[in-house]
Amino acid sequence: MLSKLDKTIVGLISQDIPLVKEPFRGLAHKLGIKEETLLGRIKFYKKNGLMRKFSASLNHRKVGFKHNVMAVWNVPDRLIDKAGNLMASFPEVSHCYERRRARDWNYNLYSMIHGRTKKECLKTVSDISKKTGCKDHRVLFSSREYKKSAARY
Repeated sequence: MLSKLDKTIVGLISQDIPLVKEPFRGLAHKLGIKEETLLGRIKFYKKNGLMRKFSASLNHRKVGFKHNVMAVWNVPDRLIDKAGNLMASFPEVSHCYERRRARDWNYNLYSMIHGRTKKECLKTVSDISKKTGCKDHRVLFSSREYKKSAARY
């Protein structure tokens, strides 16, 4: 169970970290704790699987990846883990999820693929199809972005 302080720390570090020489010192000061305490809690979250990673997040459109496609796949249930892990191994794939099939929608694996061009995205879909053996898929290109933000805790 997370303490009130832990919940506050998680909320704070899930937001943008200041671009300064010692960002954790300032965050610790804001929390009213020592920098060593803050870093210790972050290490604890990582060690115990509460936090998967601590990383920078780039705006993919600003760095040249202006196209994306949600590829949806109809994967036999017995192969879902293998196919999902293979898809997730592609650097062009930012998200890969299993979902229950809907009544009139047989697709159960979803992968978000990013590229500089639509052609790049489609090549990645083709490469994934070859690597996984999944032939039954559809591609859904984004036409407009209304919101994109990190999860807030």
